[in-house]
Amino acid sequence: MALAGSMSAGISAMKAHMDALTTVGNNVANVNTYGYKPGRVTFKESIYSTQAAGSNGTETLGGTNPRQTGYGCSVGTIDLDMSTVNMESTGNARDAGIQGDGFFLLGDKNGVGLGPYTGLMLSKVGDFRVDANGYITDGYGNIVYGFATCNAEKDAAGTVTKKGEAGPSGEAISTQLVPLRLPLAAKEADKPTGAKVGDAIFPGAKANDKNVYGDYEGNPPISYNSLSIGADGKITCNNDKTGDPVVVGYIALATVTNPSGLTHTEGPYYKAMEGCGDMSVFAPNGSLAGQYLNNAEGTDKATMETMLGEGGPALLPGFLEASGTDLASEFSNMIIYQRGYQANTRIVTVTDTMLEELVNMKR
Repeated sequence: MALAGSMSAGISAMKAHMDALTTVGNNVANVNTYGYKPGRVTFKESIYSTQAAGSNGTETLGGTNPRQTGYGCSVGTIDLDMSTVNMESTGNARDAGIQGDGFFLLGDKNGVGLGPYTGLMLSKVGDFRVDANGYITDGYGNIVYGFATCNAEKDAAGTVTKKGEAGPSGEAISTQLVPLRLPLAAKEADKPTGAKVGDAIFPGAKANDKNVYGDYEGNPPISYNSLSIGADGKITCNNDKTGDPVVVGYIALATVTNPSGLTHTEGPYYKAMEGCGDMSVFAPNGSLAGQYLNNAEGTDKATMETMLGEGGPALLPGFLEASGTDLASEFSNMIIYQRGYQANTRIVTVTDTMLEELVNMKR
């Protein structure tokens, strides 16, 4: 029945406009949420009923166009606007915003394998702190991933020759992606040869192996002060016991081929699932340019992943990325969707009136 079709079209459009208003409501609700990326709704036409097919005509008659009746609309896409927005100053040296494309990588203490790092979460919110066990975490307790300072052997010229077992002999940056943590403190009863009480013990790092502390895993983290994050992602602090400066490591960033294809989970977190393309991991501002991930060595460059070169996004210390919600646009969309919903309610009420007239014809 034609009247039933018009009512179905109106109802489907009302549902679509309600979904659009829900998206607008979520955008407005998160107008002050750091790192929030707003959604944008597009509509698509619904199914069509073909009453007569088109023809190319005959030797004597011209062609005709198809006759089709549509049955409303539905939500086509709900896209995330991943464009970079303004930064807001917080005055906290442990906060960091990303100047450009990129996401922080966060996870648990178990580390990652050598795959595409799909087990880690991505976030735009860089509100970092240090927990009781020395791990660098965000406000929700998830651990920040990056490239840690590790123990190394150096030659007489000070050149790193090997990234070895845990100990205090020297320091180098490991390019194994690991949970970032303060180095451990040497204890009187449990310290490497030549170390003083309170000295920083750095983890060992080998190619294709997670950073470990070996026999010193039970030691507490160093006591520290003046911890800060640089534009290149470098985390530094001072050792309270010795007064020595300490480089904890570098925060890692990641990019994906299609940022709008990331799957939003909860809070500020995204997952790199199907639809987002390939993920690349690097240090901010090209700070580890030319080095290979996972401490890989050799000349077969075709099989190795490299860090991003010069020109990558830098961090902005003391800032957090503001919400991407544009209130002017959202209020305009709210009016448009409201009027669209209102217009489609008229389709339903008019169709109902016509059906009433049809039912009353026999009287």
